[in-house]
Amino acid sequence: MRRTSIVAVALVATISSTALAQASEQRAIDAAKSKAQFSIQHIFVEHVTGTIPIQSGVVDLPAGSVIPVRATAVLDPTKFNTGDSDRDGSLTSPDYFDTKKFPTWTFTSTKITPTGPASFGMDGVLTMHGVTQPEHLDVTVRGDAGHPVYRAVGHIDRRTWEMKGTRLDPVIGNIADVTLDIVLK
Repeated sequence: MRRTSIVAVALVATISSTALAQASEQRAIDAAKSKAQFSIQHIFVEHVTGTIPIQSGVVDLPAGSVIPVRATAVLDPTKFNTGDSDRDGSLTSPDYFDTKKFPTWTFTSTKITPTGPASFGMDGVLTMHGVTQPEHLDVTVRGDAGHPVYRAVGHIDRRTWEMKGTRLDPVIGNIADVTLDIVLK
């Protein structure tokens, strides 16, 4: 009798998690209100900051929850903006991101782990400069299930993306701090 109860509980849990995944609502990222920002050390003392537009994306949310079950985003590195047109031209050139050859970056979540009622860790894969690497983001949520706003923070090691070296490499930091502010439609 006890074995039957355990099997029944496991079956109900499986059905519930399947129903939850099926009951998720796919919401588009509002590209006009969302942005990706980065900061990287330059010449050992200052930090260069900039933005990269979020072109599109979707977040799958279970009913009544702010913690998604899946998320994807596409960024547009052709529109780097650091406030310095010469630097932006250098970043989009073949020396760095080669945006003519690689005009988009994509992130797809592979695992989302709640860390609190309004926070979660998101593991995924980022494809940038023709290379796909695993990345981790720590995400906090403001708002409610109807209007969640996400802030995701991660750190990207620029050396892992198979970019050419330039004479400036020694004065540029290796780790870029990245912050994504995501608003849903």
